[in-house]
Amino acid sequence: MRINQTVLKEFILVGFSAYPHVQSLLFVMIFCLYLLTLAGNLAIMGLTWVDKLLHTPMYLFLSALSFSETCYTLAIIPKMMVDLLSKSRGISVPGCGLQMCFFLGLGGTNCIILTLMGYDRFLAICNPLRYPLLMTNGSCARRVASAWAGGFFVSLIETELIFRGPFCLPNLIKHFFCHMRAVVRLTCRDSELTEFIVTMISVSGLLGTFLLIILTYVLILSTVLRIPSAEGKQKAFSTCASHLTVVIIHFGFASIVYLKPEASGGDDSLIAVPYTIITPFLSPIIFSLRNKDMKHAFRKIMKKTDALKK
Repeated sequence: MRINQTVLKEFILVGFSAYPHVQSLLFVMIFCLYLLTLAGNLAIMGLTWVDKLLHTPMYLFLSALSFSETCYTLAIIPKMMVDLLSKSRGISVPGCGLQMCFFLGLGGTNCIILTLMGYDRFLAICNPLRYPLLMTNGSCARRVASAWAGGFFVSLIETELIFRGPFCLPNLIKHFFCHMRAVVRLTCRDSELTEFIVTMISVSGLLGTFLLIILTYVLILSTVLRIPSAEGKQKAFSTCASHLTVVIIHFGFASIVYLKPEASGGDDSLIAVPYTIITPFLSPIIFSLRNKDMKHAFRKIMKKTDALKK
């Protein structure tokens, strides 16, 4: 037990306070990236909703991912931008728990949806005849609901493990949001054991979903290599390129955060920026720029808008 145990009512997010001379610049950069992220995700959701040709499992999963990532950034970035301009960086203990729960839950949901998108591509390429039966819009909705339920089930367990006991002074969270590893170090009871448990839960979920995606792509690759025509192979690979790129970025940045050894040092706030800000920013860009159907749907909307103006 630590001697300085007390009943804390709030935490102080240290964030980027170690870099006072660049906080205004950071605010402008993060604000611009956040607006572009919101615009990209809202565009994907809007186009999927409006264009009936996009009412297919692949785009329903993409729209679900965009919605999840929009909520994910909403849980972190607005508070971070306020703290960049404010001298008071406090957050209440319940507010911290809520932010952590949503961050972990939505992060887990993103991982599961990315896995479902890989499974969708696997069925489309490896079992094209059974695909319409196995992957209906109704089954997609149920799978997305399961992704949310699974993500938040794990999140609630981790948050409960961290917030079940009292916290000790100092109440400084060395991060720009309530990251579980930064908060768990402030607990008064068995902080090292709790940190190990919650880290193993997160790493297991991260590696589990990643390995499932790798397995689907191994099976996809073995099927594509048996396609006789080069054009058929190229078409099959093109349907997977955007998803695979996002998977590499998402899990690559996440692994840096969760698999970083404790003794390696480094600023955790800076290390978390790619995972929390850059990945959600790049995801809609990759999915939209490399997608002919999305571009076609956008052009149709623009033509209709121009026609209404005339």
